[in-house]
Amino acid sequence: MGDTRAAQKMIDVPPGQVTLSDRRTQRSWAVELAPYRLAAVPVTQQLYAEITDLRPSTTIGDLLPVESVSWWDAVRFCNALSARDGFTPAYLLPTDGDDDETIEWDASADGYRLPTEAEWEHACRAGTSGPHYGELDEIAWHRANSQERIHPVGGKQPNSWGLHDMLGNAWDWCWDVYDPEVYGSSSVRRTSRRSHPSYRVDDVGFRLARSVPR
Repeated sequence: MGDTRAAQKMIDVPPGQVTLSDRRTQRSWAVELAPYRLAAVPVTQQLYAEITDLRPSTTIGDLLPVESVSWWDAVRFCNALSARDGFTPAYLLPTDGDDDETIEWDASADGYRLPTEAEWEHACRAGTSGPHYGELDEIAWHRANSQERIHPVGGKQPNSWGLHDMLGNAWDWCWDVYDPEVYGSSSVRRTSRRSHPSYRVDDVGFRLARSVPR
């Protein structure tokens, strides 16, 4: 068993602007971002098990990113970890425990949360403008170099802001829910994939964020 504190290391991300786009609707829009904090690596299976007593992943390993967790699982984990660490939970969950769409984000809370899509994109790019922030084999596990299996977090070079695994390995859930009239009730995953908040997929995990008090 390793030290789960390393899996909670948070990086200070500077403010900035990011332009998001949607190829399906041909829309693009700019988002201004205040400073925030983002975990250096995705949530590991060890940290997830420490908080929930569960190991849902299809491939087991303490330092592997947790996967096969739904968006709802990730949100509940954020609140549970916040409570353990003495922070105010970021999410107001339904009192009856049902996985409906009434969840609310308390933006004033200092607890752990999921990054927004704009925050994730901004952090991934780390001031660069290209499709990736370095030589792909050096920064990411991908189909050509991963033997089509998941790898421990932090094994590739970070971007210039100190964030590992922003590309490759497992995908990350984000907070945003797309317009239900266009996509149905679908939460954003990094890159262009969408998935319903209740889905558990064996290549989707999540990364912790926190707001910076103003």
